[in-house]
Amino acid sequence: MTDAAAASSTQLNGKRVAVLATDGFEQVELTKPVEALKAAGATVEVVSPKGGEIQGYRHHDKGESVPVDRLLSDASAGDYEALVLPGGVMNPDALRLEPEAISFIRDMAEAGKPIAAICHGPWTLINAGAVDGKRMTSWPSLEIDLKNAGAEWVDEEVVVDRSGNGGLVTSRKPDDLPAFCAKMVAAFAEGGR
Repeated sequence: MTDAAAASSTQLNGKRVAVLATDGFEQVELTKPVEALKAAGATVEVVSPKGGEIQGYRHHDKGESVPVDRLLSDASAGDYEALVLPGGVMNPDALRLEPEAISFIRDMAEAGKPIAAICHGPWTLINAGAVDGKRMTSWPSLEIDLKNAGAEWVDEEVVVDRSGNGGLVTSRKPDDLPAFCAKMVAAFAEGGR
């Protein structure tokens, strides 16, 4: 193992990361960040309002299910150092209607913990009141929603905003995952406030 590989495999040792999702998540937008986080040494838990397994999608087609590690009702922001919000249209749209999910996201943001959101994932950040004044990107259809919530929306592969409390990493789509995962791991290693 090279020194660079050894460093990357341990830079998140001791950090616990929540991946908040429910049925309808975009498959690779959950699995690739989880792989990157585990490769960097993080302990990762898929947190969901429902137990058992959650259903992934590959755009419009059903993908594989992923086991839920912890029920949202048993999780708190204090349990984790960082948060990942995968996209897919159905997943964040359903989470926006879950008061517990919005409270969890708001608590993470208010605690200054870094958050990474891709594709439609930023929808939940709007409901949590965590985008005002942030420079960020998303799936193009969220542009007006984010601007209306006070964000500065840009069309870039990956955006890192370190303003205010904690850091926010956002990307637009599955094609952006290599850049998203790299910036996510770096932001999570740096930590929040």
